[in-house]
Amino acid sequence: MAMGRDSEVQSDLIVTWAEIPRSPGHVFYDKLQKLLAEAGFDGFVEKTCKPYYAPRMGAPSLPPGRYFRMLLIGYFEGIDSERGIVWRCSDSLSLREFLRLSSRDKVPDH
Repeated sequence: MAMGRDSEVQSDLIVTWAEIPRSPGHVFYDKLQKLLAEAGFDGFVEKTCKPYYAPRMGAPSLPPGRYFRMLLIGYFEGIDSERGIVWRCSDSLSLREFLRLSSRDKVPDH
Protein backbone atom coordinates (compact mmCIF):
# COMPACT_ATOMS: atom_id res chain seq x y z
CA MET A 1 0.00 0.00 0.00
CA ALA A 2 1.38 3.40 -0.95
CA MET A 3 1.71 6.20 1.57
CA GLY A 4 -1.08 8.76 1.36
CA ARG A 5 -0.27 12.45 1.19
CA ASP A 6 -2.23 15.48 2.24
CA SER A 7 -3.17 17.55 -0.75
CA GLU A 8 -2.69 21.29 -0.53
CA VAL A 9 -5.87 23.03 0.44
CA GLN A 10 -6.59 26.31 -1.25
CA SER A 11 -8.57 28.57 1.02
CA ASP A 12 -11.51 30.58 -0.20
CA LEU A 13 -10.60 33.89 -1.77
CA ILE A 14 -13.60 35.77 -0.48
CA VAL A 15 -15.41 35.29 2.81
CA THR A 16 -18.51 37.36 3.41
CA TRP A 17 -19.21 39.02 6.74
CA ALA A 18 -22.15 36.67 7.30
CA GLU A 19 -19.93 33.59 6.82
CA ILE A 20 -17.45 34.51 9.56
CA PRO A 21 -17.97 32.19 12.56
CA ARG A 22 -19.50 34.21 15.39
CA SER A 23 -19.76 33.75 19.09
CA PRO A 24 -22.84 34.97 20.96
CA GLY A 25 -20.96 38.18 21.71
CA HIS A 26 -19.88 39.77 24.94
CA VAL A 27 -22.83 39.86 27.35
CA PHE A 28 -21.51 42.89 29.26
CA TYR A 29 -21.09 45.04 26.14
CA ASP A 30 -24.44 43.89 24.72
CA LYS A 31 -26.21 45.00 27.91
CA LEU A 32 -24.24 48.24 28.04
CA GLN A 33 -25.16 48.95 24.40
CA LYS A 34 -28.84 48.44 25.23
CA LEU A 35 -28.56 50.72 28.26
CA LEU A 36 -26.81 53.46 26.26
CA ALA A 37 -29.43 53.24 23.50
CA GLU A 38 -32.30 53.50 25.99
CA ALA A 39 -30.69 56.54 27.63
CA GLY A 40 -30.16 58.34 24.29
CA PHE A 41 -26.41 58.44 24.89
CA ASP A 42 -25.32 59.28 21.34
CA GLY A 43 -27.73 62.18 20.92
CA PHE A 44 -26.78 63.59 24.32
CA VAL A 45 -23.04 63.36 23.65
CA GLU A 46 -23.35 64.91 20.18
CA LYS A 47 -25.43 67.79 21.57
CA THR A 48 -22.99 68.34 24.44
CA CYS A 49 -19.85 68.22 22.27
CA LYS A 50 -21.19 70.19 19.28
CA PRO A 51 -19.94 73.63 20.48
CA TYR A 52 -16.38 72.28 20.54
CA TYR A 53 -16.34 71.10 16.91
CA ALA A 54 -15.62 73.37 13.94
CA PRO A 55 -18.53 73.53 11.49
CA ARG A 56 -16.48 72.92 8.31
CA MET A 57 -12.79 72.81 9.10
CA GLY A 58 -10.50 69.87 8.44
CA ALA A 59 -11.27 66.22 7.99
CA PRO A 60 -14.55 64.90 9.36
CA SER A 61 -14.23 63.68 12.92
CA LEU A 62 -15.46 60.43 14.35
CA PRO A 63 -18.78 60.56 16.19
CA PRO A 64 -18.34 61.51 19.85
CA GLY A 65 -20.46 58.54 20.96
CA ARG A 66 -18.04 56.14 19.27
CA TYR A 67 -15.04 57.90 20.83
CA PHE A 68 -16.53 57.69 24.32
CA ARG A 69 -17.42 54.02 23.76
CA MET A 70 -13.76 53.38 22.93
CA LEU A 71 -12.73 55.14 26.15
CA LEU A 72 -15.20 52.97 28.09
CA ILE A 73 -13.64 49.85 26.56
CA GLY A 74 -10.20 51.06 27.63
CA TYR A 75 -11.44 51.73 31.16
CA PHE A 76 -13.27 48.43 31.59
CA GLU A 77 -10.45 46.35 30.12
CA GLY A 78 -7.59 48.19 31.81
CA ILE A 79 -6.03 49.47 28.58
CA ASP A 80 -4.25 52.76 29.18
CA SER A 81 -3.23 53.73 25.63
CA GLU A 82 -5.36 54.69 22.65
CA ARG A 83 -3.21 52.48 20.45
CA GLY A 84 -3.97 49.53 22.72
CA ILE A 85 -7.69 50.31 22.61
CA VAL A 86 -7.61 50.42 18.80
CA TRP A 87 -5.78 47.09 18.67
CA ARG A 88 -8.27 45.47 21.06
CA CYS A 89 -11.29 46.82 19.18
CA SER A 90 -9.86 45.73 15.82
CA ASP A 91 -9.37 42.21 17.13
CA SER A 92 -12.88 41.64 18.51
CA LEU A 93 -16.08 41.30 16.50
CA SER A 94 -18.24 41.91 19.58
CA LEU A 95 -16.40 45.17 20.33
CA ARG A 96 -16.79 46.23 16.68
CA GLU A 97 -20.54 45.72 17.13
CA PHE A 98 -20.45 47.72 20.38
CA LEU A 99 -18.77 50.55 18.45
CA ARG A 100 -21.44 50.18 15.74
CA LEU A 101 -18.90 49.58 12.97
CA SER A 102 -19.79 47.79 9.76
CA SER A 103 -17.63 45.08 8.27
CA ARG A 104 -15.86 47.58 6.02
CA ASP A 105 -15.31 50.33 8.60
CA LYS A 106 -11.89 50.74 10.17
CA VAL A 107 -11.60 51.20 13.89
CA PRO A 108 -10.84 54.90 14.49
CA ASP A 109 -7.19 55.43 15.40
CA HIS A 110 -7.13 58.76 17.19
